Amino acid sequence: MALPFEPSIEGLGGSYWDVVEAAVFPRTQLRFRNDALLRQLGVEPDGVSDQDVEMAYGRFEERVPLLALRYHGYQFGTYNPQLGDGRGFLYGQLRDRTGRLQDLGSKGSGTTPWSRGGDGRLTLKGGVREVIASEALHRLGVTTSRTLSLIETGDELWRGDEPSPTRSAVMVRMARTHLRFGTCERLLYLRDPEGLERLLRHVVAVYYPDIAAAHPAPDGDRLALEHQLLAFYGELVERVARLAAEWMSAGFVHGVLNTDNMSLAGESFDYGPFAFLDRWDPSFTAAYFDQTGLYSYGRQPAICRKNLQLLQNPLAMLLPRPRMEESLERYASTYQNHYRFCLVRRLGLTTNPDLESDERLVSATLELIASWPVGYGDFFAGLASAIQSAGLPQEPEGLPVFLNDGPAPAREMWQNWRNAWWWQTQAREVPGTEPDASVPEVLRRWNLSQTPTRSLIESLWEPIDQGDDWLPVGSWLASVMKA
Repeated sequence: MALPFEPSIEGLGGSYWDVVEAAVFPRTQLRFRNDALLRQLGVEPDGVSDQDVEMAYGRFEERVPLLALRYHGYQFGTYNPQLGDGRGFLYGQLRDRTGRLQDLGSKGSGTTPWSRGGDGRLTLKGGVREVIASEALHRLGVTTSRTLSLIETGDELWRGDEPSPTRSAVMVRMARTHLRFGTCERLLYLRDPEGLERLLRHVVAVYYPDIAAAHPAPDGDRLALEHQLLAFYGELVERVARLAAEWMSAGFVHGVLNTDNMSLAGESFDYGPFAFLDRWDPSFTAAYFDQTGLYSYGRQPAICRKNLQLLQNPLAMLLPRPRMEESLERYASTYQNHYRFCLVRRLGLTTNPDLESDERLVSATLELIASWPVGYGDFFAGLASAIQSAGLPQEPEGLPVFLNDGPAPAREMWQNWRNAWWWQTQAREVPGTEPDASVPEVLRRWNLSQTPTRSLIESLWEPIDQGDDWLPVGSWLASVMKA
């Protein structure tokens, strides 16, 4: 497709990656393409055929080098120096329409030096799940990678967590970067401060340009470099805090928050055993192998903070740890402020006239959904549907209980929440106009009519598995992506 790729990571030198070859598949059949991402990359979708996509992202023709990145990571608290891209590679990097550098990275594209005995493949169901996760999270306002293409490849795969043999696929995602916390941890393991400096100068220049401009660090000026990298770490702390808040508001459980799954750009990516909450449950885990609940829904903010603290270990080769700890102290307040913003937005409210009132609304919301056995996503979808149908009520009592499939909420908790929500819609009234006319639109924009819980994903996958029927998942994706 004649995309203008840039040799960005290649410029760091060969100690950060290995050149690899893509697998040769029995066949390639396009199952999903994201035309919105093509437009973001400056490509007119009407000029790109499905065969073009298959050639580029299923057969990987005319694109070299393909780079498997090297990294380490803490996996469930245990350090693993045997990691790296084991079933994917960096396909290329290019600028989008806004001038931001984006990565195209594969998943399921064959073995690499870091496959550790695996087959380097991706199941078709795993690919479908990642498409669903990334598009749902994008719609819900989470800072996330997205899927560019999913291509079925014709191999039969054997997996312990899926009925086997199962179908295979190769996926290409677009992400801000595939450089991870674990990329830095590997350089500490190798005792390579020069390599870490080279990496971090690159990360700041590409992904934190405002910091690079505000804190220039000429070669040889150690104090200037320290100021720049401290500013980078402080901004990363805030980005990760906001990301954790976005996951929690979305009711999303990543499942495997190892340090090799934490992006140096502060973006969410790589969706394996993820899950969306069915009902409110802080102890809910997404990965069947997370026996201790280390990465449960409610622990995600603390785990992200812990991973930022672990990142100080390699960064301490260049930076004073006390100054990094000062930056980490901003994590809690950044998280709380952004979580409040995200949850209130899901309730249809976008401005912040009264912080204390917003806090009361958030508390009332969490108390209600914790005591009322309804779907977490269903709660917000039900509110959106009720307001879309009947408009904003003229008084609190005008909002009926909008989820009637199951037990009724506790009367006092319902009234506390209803009154807090209604008064906040009035507080956002613009003088001389009707009560906030944007509330129905905000509710529609920031919520899903159907949250992709495990049961919904299974209902979308079954027609594919049993009859190669892609209409249900296509319809669901269309409803999510049209926002």
